[in-house]
Amino acid sequence: MDYLKLADLLLPDTNMSIEEILDMYPKRILPGNAKVTRFAPSPTGFLHMGGLFAALISERLAHQSGGVFYLRIEDTDKKREVKGSIPKIINSLNYFRISFDEGEIKPDVEIGSYGPYKQSERGHIYKAFIKELLKRSMAYPCFCSPEDLNGIRSQQKAEKQLTGYYGKWAKCRNLTSAEIQHKLADGRPFVIRLKSPGSPDGKIVYNDLVKGEISLPENTQDIVLLKSDGLPKYHFAHAVDDHLMGTTHVFRGDEWLSSVPVHLQLFKVLGWDPPFYGHISPIMKMDGTSKRKFSKRKDPEFAVSWYQEQGYAGSAVTEYLLRLANSNYEEWRLKNPHEPYDNFTVSVDKMSSSGALFDIDKFNDVCRNVIATLRSDEIYNALTEWSAQYDKKFHGLITKNKDYTMKILSIGRGSNKPRKDFANWSDVKPAISYFYDKMYNNCSIQNCWPEAVSKADAAEIIQAYINIYDETDDNTVWFEKIKSLCEQLGYARDMKSFKKNPSTFKGHVGDVAMVLRIALTGRTNTPDLYEIIQIMGKSRIIERLKRYL
Repeated sequence: MDYLKLADLLLPDTNMSIEEILDMYPKRILPGNAKVTRFAPSPTGFLHMGGLFAALISERLAHQSGGVFYLRIEDTDKKREVKGSIPKIINSLNYFRISFDEGEIKPDVEIGSYGPYKQSERGHIYKAFIKELLKRSMAYPCFCSPEDLNGIRSQQKAEKQLTGYYGKWAKCRNLTSAEIQHKLADGRPFVIRLKSPGSPDGKIVYNDLVKGEISLPENTQDIVLLKSDGLPKYHFAHAVDDHLMGTTHVFRGDEWLSSVPVHLQLFKVLGWDPPFYGHISPIMKMDGTSKRKFSKRKDPEFAVSWYQEQGYAGSAVTEYLLRLANSNYEEWRLKNPHEPYDNFTVSVDKMSSSGALFDIDKFNDVCRNVIATLRSDEIYNALTEWSAQYDKKFHGLITKNKDYTMKILSIGRGSNKPRKDFANWSDVKPAISYFYDKMYNNCSIQNCWPEAVSKADAAEIIQAYINIYDETDDNTVWFEKIKSLCEQLGYARDMKSFKKNPSTFKGHVGDVAMVLRIALTGRTNTPDLYEIIQIMGKSRIIERLKRYL
């Protein structure tokens, strides 16, 4: 068979030479230890935590080595592509601070010299390499219909044979030139398959960056390289792209482990060195007393969009994922509480080979700690950005008077022990709602009133406080007035006196402060009462106290 003619017959419009393509993608000039990594999602659904985890590890290993991290969109499966998923993926990566050096930074806008970074736009490149394989008799056309393939599969199952297209089951592998031309003349659709050089008894041994040395059977399947729609299958496209784009290290979920023999075989057939592969075990979670994988069906938090909707700070999620990536990250963070996480060196050697456990309680603690380090203006900016999309009414409320909201968010910040009551931006609304009259007026004070204080005594406390209230009092003067008020109304001015002779008092200073706290906020637990009073201002304070009376 004249394989040169066959190649031209099957791909007549593919005329670009391999040399021309290789010239378009010169070898990257980088420091010796620099890594070139990528995140290559398919726009067939949402970005999930496993993908985000792999992207973070890839980004860190590239950037901490002085290398390159790029985004490649693997959109050759047009039947399963979900419209609008590419912008969502890019938005999520930006939200969680996964910054890439090359690729699609926003829909249809690319940066970098090794593109296009969308596989659907690289068809001419893949066809050139497939044509080369045809010329070398390493590939062939397959005209089997879906019915033909189902028939082969049924017969294999009946004979208890390995299913697939290989060996004697590869019906089109040895078609003659005349047979091929006849089928083409009949307009029969075809795919192009690899003529696998694998042996049924062969083994490959490779060193996985995460799991260590692994032995797997060689690939014997004549996999599809080019589909009938003219687009390549993932396996082939990824090999071509990783070589041309200079990828040195690939980190992906361990569901891809079984594909390693195919991928290594493709690189060998094409005459290239493969990248180093690292397969990441799935993130686990507790389900009762046992561990299981995150599930698309059971766990809404498997989708990264859930964290955006709930208002988790992107940097906080990333902070927690680094704890899952390396066991020594937590110790490093304790020693370096104010360092950016970028200063931590991620090590592949310290990654779990069995799957890290996602603990929602620890996760929320990490998120509280991260938000506690933010300035009030950073919190305001993030809160307003989030609420503009996910809680428009609240957004209108907090932006109506920015200075007032900023004062509220400043409570308990800037000290050595900042408040840690927000795990996400959803937590802010219920935590500060009493500052806003519309939400305060809807709360039920009676539901939280202390049993130890009668309504008559509470009214007496509130009226007496109205009489002494002065908005110019500093904290010391204000508290001294509260204690003096206690003495006038029969309450102990301090806990020590009350504990010594409890029967001689109606209550203590804490009870008096609690009455004021509940009347002003509708809560029994709030930040510092004096700060709250100062922020609310005189007219709001008097109005709320009189409202109770």
